[in-house]
Amino acid sequence: MLVGLIRHGLTDWNAAGKIQGQSDIPLNDEGRRQARLLASRLLEEREYRWDFVITSGLARAEETGRIIADKLGIPVYEPDSRIMERAFGQIEGMTALEREAKWGKEWHSLELGQEKDEEIRNRALAFLRELGERYGDKNALVVTHGGLLAQLFTALYRDRCSERIGNLSLTILEKRETEWDLRLYNCTRHLEEIIEESRS
Repeated sequence: MLVGLIRHGLTDWNAAGKIQGQSDIPLNDEGRRQARLLASRLLEEREYRWDFVITSGLARAEETGRIIADKLGIPVYEPDSRIMERAFGQIEGMTALEREAKWGKEWHSLELGQEKDEEIRNRALAFLRELGERYGDKNALVVTHGGLLAQLFTALYRDRCSERIGNLSLTILEKRETEWDLRLYNCTRHLEEIIEESRS
């Protein structure tokens, strides 16, 4: 089984540097464009075949998933709340400057309603384990969130995967008995067209 883990496309809050958490912020036009670029890449690649898409249920992940699924001609399964973004409590909707102005540079160590690392890792691992058990003969695309993916990768690979997870990045895991082998990590080469156009 292959699992393609995708971070949703860009939103206005991403662009403004605001923490989204479980606030239900939609994609912006750039995010939709990013999703179309990844969909085109997945359609053209012959190395992998994908059977279905599953998302977190938040609008930015659902729309990303629908764009990709429509291009590939595959179904979108029911959302799974276990792959929702980390809940950030009182800091959702705030920029780094706003957080530090209100609570100081050590805001992350305060009890502000944010979900603990262990909690997010446990639900992400439970989702991945069940996905492998239920759909072991299929290949799944999973559209989720940067904070959740970072914690999942830490749970699976410790310090091996520490890059910031980019919008519309693709990571591919392969299930081998009880282990998940990392075949591709945080790849955004399908977005290079955007970068080149912005430079010209």
